[in-house]
Amino acid sequence: MNKLSKILASILFFSLLGIGGYIVGSHQANGNKQATPKAEKKHYTIGILQYISHPSLDQIKQGVVDGLAKEGFKDGENVSITFLNGQGDQSKLQMMSQQLIGEKPDVLIPIATPAAKAMANETKTIPIVAGAISDPVGSGLVTSLTHPSGNITGVKNEAPIADQITLLKKLLPDAKKIGVIYSANEENSKSYVKAITEKGTKAGYDIKSYAIQSSNDLAQTVQVMNQEADVIYVPQDNGIASAFQTLMNEANKAKKPVFVSVDNMVKEGGLATVGQDQYQLGIRTAKLAAKVLKEKDKTTLPFDVVSTGNVIVNEKKAKELGITIPEAIKKEATVVGGE
Repeated sequence: MNKLSKILASILFFSLLGIGGYIVGSHQANGNKQATPKAEKKHYTIGILQYISHPSLDQIKQGVVDGLAKEGFKDGENVSITFLNGQGDQSKLQMMSQQLIGEKPDVLIPIATPAAKAMANETKTIPIVAGAISDPVGSGLVTSLTHPSGNITGVKNEAPIADQITLLKKLLPDAKKIGVIYSANEENSKSYVKAITEKGTKAGYDIKSYAIQSSNDLAQTVQVMNQEADVIYVPQDNGIASAFQTLMNEANKAKKPVFVSVDNMVKEGGLATVGQDQYQLGIRTAKLAAKVLKEKDKTTLPFDVVSTGNVIVNEKKAKELGITIPEAIKKEATVVGGE
């Protein structure tokens, strides 16, 4: 092999070596790229604790679940939701709070004040977004609605009491004495009774409150109210809501009008209210919970305060009681037939 041939052979050898090295390097690079795992989507854990079963709280709970799904947090997909119901038992609420906290959730959602307080007593670090809280400050959950310290925020459903009194006056112009019934062990109800007493007295009514210790006292207490009051007024009270038909049975016997504070109670036989949509309260709770889940900075968000409501009247009940609903009210109201 002459000198020129040797030179050409060397060039060809090194060229092939370079190509081979490039091919091997490419395969290694591709192999490394394929071996890199894709970033997994975050899977969230949410604990919901409901104080007791009755239509209003059941609707709030459903609103929470549906609202979370609309915000992209779907149970069974990217979220695991554990739902527990204390059925009005305080000891169960404590035990169930501990159970939910043990699952290390990203957020806790208590429904109603007793459930919120039970959770607040068990954790100071896991975010709590409470739904259907009538008086977060008065109940001791937080010291401020706009700047709640600690780990608690939520939705405050502030009943439009002044509007309710105005509606009551239009429907029952001859009523003078209002009897307000509530559960003695519910702090949210106590604040409501205080507010209705102050506003009702200013409006010229004689207000008397009647406390029950349990649903066992309900029938007898309503019998007394039938004798002493022109109208029975039911605040936002979970204990009475869960036994509302017992109250209605006694009031119906005496043909006593029952003015309520929650829309569902009108559908169940109450005369009327200016009330808030319970399902929408759940939706708003879910939106707030979604913000907490999305926020990298877990600073506690302000409470969402709902202070307005819609007029709803039970035309069937009004006819039974001999009450005429003014046409002006019918035009602005949702009219239902009752049960």
